Amino acid sequence: MQGMIGRITAFWIMLTAIAIGAGGIAHGQEFSALARLDAARSEITSPDGRRLEIALQLSQAVPWRVFTLDEPRRLVLEFREVDWGDAAASTLLKGDPAPVRDLRFGRIVPGWSRLVLELGAPLGIESAGMKTDTTTGEARVEIALEPVAPEAFAAKAGAPRVAGWEDLPPPAEVAPAVRRQDGTRPLLVVLDPGHGGIDPGAERAGLREADLVLAFARRLKEALLRRGGFDVLLTRDGDFFVPLAERLSIARAAGADVFISLHADALEEGKARGATIYTLSQEASDEASQRLAESHDRADLLAGVDLSGQDDEIALVLMDLARLDTQPRSEALAQALVEALRGGVGRLYKHPHQSASFSVLKAADIPSVLIELGFLSSEEDRANLVSPEWQERAARAIVNALEVWARADAAEAGLLRR
Repeated sequence: MQGMIGRITAFWIMLTAIAIGAGGIAHGQEFSALARLDAARSEITSPDGRRLEIALQLSQAVPWRVFTLDEPRRLVLEFREVDWGDAAASTLLKGDPAPVRDLRFGRIVPGWSRLVLELGAPLGIESAGMKTDTTTGEARVEIALEPVAPEAFAAKAGAPRVAGWEDLPPPAEVAPAVRRQDGTRPLLVVLDPGHGGIDPGAERAGLREADLVLAFARRLKEALLRRGGFDVLLTRDGDFFVPLAERLSIARAAGADVFISLHADALEEGKARGATIYTLSQEASDEASQRLAESHDRADLLAGVDLSGQDDEIALVLMDLARLDTQPRSEALAQALVEALRGGVGRLYKHPHQSASFSVLKAADIPSVLIELGFLSSEEDRANLVSPEWQERAARAIVNALEVWARADAAEAGLLRR
């Protein structure tokens, strides 16, 4: 009977979270299925060294469930979904809670997050709930556990059978976070929605390129944050003009690990459709370096290198050395994007990986690609670009490509450091 109560409790918690989330919509909250953890207002404590109290502060309510597992003893929380940000186990564990042997959390599969506490003693769920602030939309998960007999713990252990949650990986698994090459922090992706303000870009059938790529950049940013392991910055988050050189300066000042420019061009003549990925052409590299050296502030040519007072020859040599590293990495990212987009959205442009001398690809020290999402001169592409379903598939494909590329990139960097 106790085991049945535990399963009903977990199921009720999940349904309550869904209802609360729906209520948030009624109050005007944008429900994106992504809650962000506020680590500073979250904690896991043990008031007496025996009981355990968990409080997680989230930016909004999301569906969730909690249950226990035996052999080894664990408490499992699953969410759809939580962005853990830069939180660490040491941040959440306050006062060295004795009942906790280990803590891990992260994304498990796209759209799902998990927190697992390994318990040093049998602890049963005394209470569990999610409270939502109807004014701010923030949610707080509060769980209290108390010591129980081993046989009582074993009787209640087990994940409840709930539709939609059956195919998750085993609760022992939490995917490692995507990290930059040196493993010190999440990968910083700078998204550059083309055009804007006085420059609307291509226009067809009442659609403006500047508006379409900004909307997609926002959707892609949200998808990256949902996946976890990424930080994201937009060069513009409104309908205003940003000069081409300034877009690279924004990325470099932020310490970007990768730069992705987003466009949706149109042809005056002929027919073309499908996405295209551009990298800087080899022929343009020397010319790009020369023009950058001539036109940019010397302190803004290479991240972390102040070339003030240095002549063109020194600047060009250092930029060429930087490109020996970044150009192959850009090419690898382009290939990953081609493969992921082909699998995610289907047909691409007939030659999906191309090279060109676009200004936004000329940063010598940041792996950079330009994605033409489609052609506004194509009726089919226009339909895709305004379709939320297509946008979501394309964003998911780009996220997958970035994750694959980042892991391979970090692994290769690790081999080179040996």
